[in-house]
Amino acid sequence: MFEFMFQLYHLHNRKLLVFSLLVLALCVGSLFVNYARTGEFAARGVSLKGGITLTVPVGGAVDIRQLQTVLSSELSGADINVRGIANKGVLAALIVEASDVEEFVLLDALRAQGIVLDEGKYSVEVMGSGLGQNFFRQTFYAVLFAFLCMSLVVYVTFRDLVPSFFVILAAFSDIVSTLAVVSFFEIKLSTAGIAAFLMLIGYSVDTDILLTTRVLKRKEGSLNERIESAVRTGLLMSLTSLVAVVLAYFFTDSDVIRQIMFILLVGLCFDVLYTWAQNAGILRLYLERGVVKNGQA
Repeated sequence: MFEFMFQLYHLHNRKLLVFSLLVLALCVGSLFVNYARTGEFAARGVSLKGGITLTVPVGGAVDIRQLQTVLSSELSGADINVRGIANKGVLAALIVEASDVEEFVLLDALRAQGIVLDEGKYSVEVMGSGLGQNFFRQTFYAVLFAFLCMSLVVYVTFRDLVPSFFVILAAFSDIVSTLAVVSFFEIKLSTAGIAAFLMLIGYSVDTDILLTTRVLKRKEGSLNERIESAVRTGLLMSLTSLVAVVLAYFFTDSDVIRQIMFILLVGLCFDVLYTWAQNAGILRLYLERGVVKNGQA
């Protein structure tokens, strides 16, 4: 069964490479369409944009989706996000994140929906738009710096510009495609989401370095056999990570952890495509052409 799958994989490797490049182009196009429509590649939460974060304890069941819909319709022009904090499966508190709205207006709107706001029993955190923009800029620089450091480590490891570029391209494709999915589902990125993208850099490069090391530095076996060896090990690594991420996503009560797990889940799925279709396909073409040139020489 596995041998038949690998035969198909080797037979259609160029088609898989083209498919991965088409997916990347589609994701990049999606991001630019969203930027032209909203002025942002992806929506930002209060922690990256600035606004009000209101935490309110609740004593009974609250329809979170309906509350968010009502608040969004009443507070036109405001960006509203409502989520819950659960304790042993029971809703314990509401977290209302809002930007482009005054604090007293938000409180009045919540009271009008039957939310009890006793003085001293709820907390309000206000982040100015300037501070939010500055914090977002710093987190962006942190991701960029991490990516540049990763690129330097990859180059130092292989001491060959072309294969190193393939690894960096695969990692870049993974991050961009994951961001496109986050943007498509209109998920508001928080600082936790940025941390997830930092983690994704490591996850993505891990399998690409495995592939490149097996293909370039090992001499035993044919090229196809070395790629197969890397695929077996790499897919097992990705599968174990996916199982852990899926379990964490479905069994956590925290929306913050759920956002991290969602980004990692999407990124790991794209990593399979870009490592074993894009990177492996380009590496194969690079080595085959190198062999032909050496043979002609």
